[in-house]
Amino acid sequence: MLRSFSVAHALAGAASLGICGAAFGACTGPGAPTNTETKCLTAVQIPGNPLRSFDISWVNPNRAEYYLGDRSNAGIDIIDTHTLKFKRTIGGFVGVKLNAAGAVNNNISGPDGVTSHGRWLYAGDGDSTLKVIDLDAPNASAIKQSINTGGTTRVDEMALTTDGELLLAANNAEDPPFATLFRANGDEHVSNTAILSKITIDPAIVPAGAGLSMEQPAWDPKTRRFYVSVPIIANNPAGCNFNADLGAITCDGGLLVVDPKAVTTSNFVIGAFNPATNTGVVPLHACGPNGATVGVHDNLLLGCTPANNPSNVTTLVINAKTKNFANIANITGSDEVWFNPGDRRYYTASNRNCTVAGKPCPAASQQTAVLGVIDATSVLIETVPQSSNSHSVAADSKRNLIFVPQVAPVAVVGAGGDTTAVGAGICGSNNGCVGVFSHQVDRDRDDDDHDRDDNHDRDDRGERHDH
Repeated sequence: MLRSFSVAHALAGAASLGICGAAFGACTGPGAPTNTETKCLTAVQIPGNPLRSFDISWVNPNRAEYYLGDRSNAGIDIIDTHTLKFKRTIGGFVGVKLNAAGAVNNNISGPDGVTSHGRWLYAGDGDSTLKVIDLDAPNASAIKQSINTGGTTRVDEMALTTDGELLLAANNAEDPPFATLFRANGDEHVSNTAILSKITIDPAIVPAGAGLSMEQPAWDPKTRRFYVSVPIIANNPAGCNFNADLGAITCDGGLLVVDPKAVTTSNFVIGAFNPATNTGVVPLHACGPNGATVGVHDNLLLGCTPANNPSNVTTLVINAKTKNFANIANITGSDEVWFNPGDRRYYTASNRNCTVAGKPCPAASQQTAVLGVIDATSVLIETVPQSSNSHSVAADSKRNLIFVPQVAPVAVVGAGGDTTAVGAGICGSNNGCVGVFSHQVDRDRDDDDHDRDDNHDRDDRGERHDH
């Protein structure tokens, strides 16, 4: 049985909060999922402004901490994943920036991407800076470095090597987009993070002037490569349209493969995929990805979405070594995706999952927000309803808890707010929250599977995989 289920009973009697005049507890309000295998366990309330805008989240299971890039409160929210209590918000970020129409301008708002290793948290901000945070320091002195990447828009999603000594972060809203390779702090006690190189993609593959981007990277310790989602690339297939100003996008995306040891100059350009070096941009089929995560057997799950190409209505799994791939039907529209080795499942924050059969799926009326649950064999288990615009997910592998932020209702926060009853039903409030989900695990079978995978990983590279 899942160890964290003891927490469920302890929280079952938590005080409920008002929703539209009625009293409901977390996970019990109208619209909350009640018949799914992945159970809504509780909700963690975030003090301060209602959640209108947030970005990426991350879990450090060894510290039992969850981190959320909370633009609504201009900081990183930290939740204790053992007690499921809010701990603090580390401020110092630009917060929400609006466009002329009054909607959130994601390109210049922050914080955005987050990741961590040991005591060090790395977070992107809307002013093109990387913030380096010491989690052992008090709020007033937690930000130890603010490093300008040289752009005018946000530092977004990022990934660390297993030892925490190299960091790759994407400036997805620059035109053309670029990634920055940093020397990171690893297990050091003093911050000495520094830029090593600016990485761009050959303009024949990602042309300037069309608003193309780079998205979520992931580190694979077996191949010792960063893998970065590239939503749209030119000539994939030949003659396709990659410029939204000229009509509907018909180009699919790619997967950028970066060998950090091969990045030898301060301005490094990467071209088409080279199988001999396992570097470059791999063209994908039927996938314009935002998310990327590494699972078992060296497989990467990529979060394809009709937000990039209206004909993309599946999710893709691709092997990091062979580049063989398979499409998973009935789940799409992901932003952040996460593999949880604790229960051997992928989780997708699919805020644009299609509600109609076939393709394309371009209209908001054809899309809904769900938590996608996929097992290690790439089989879709279920989709769990979430608040609209719920695009972030992270899991604690030691406690098998899945954390999904929920936006507050549109009536409370305006444009970008939840247009369904689901978020308030999960939260037990109208302020937004971080929903906590879980499910039962067969521990004996799961431990046997982990032993096999760990032995396989050690044989391949002499170290244990630490996602």
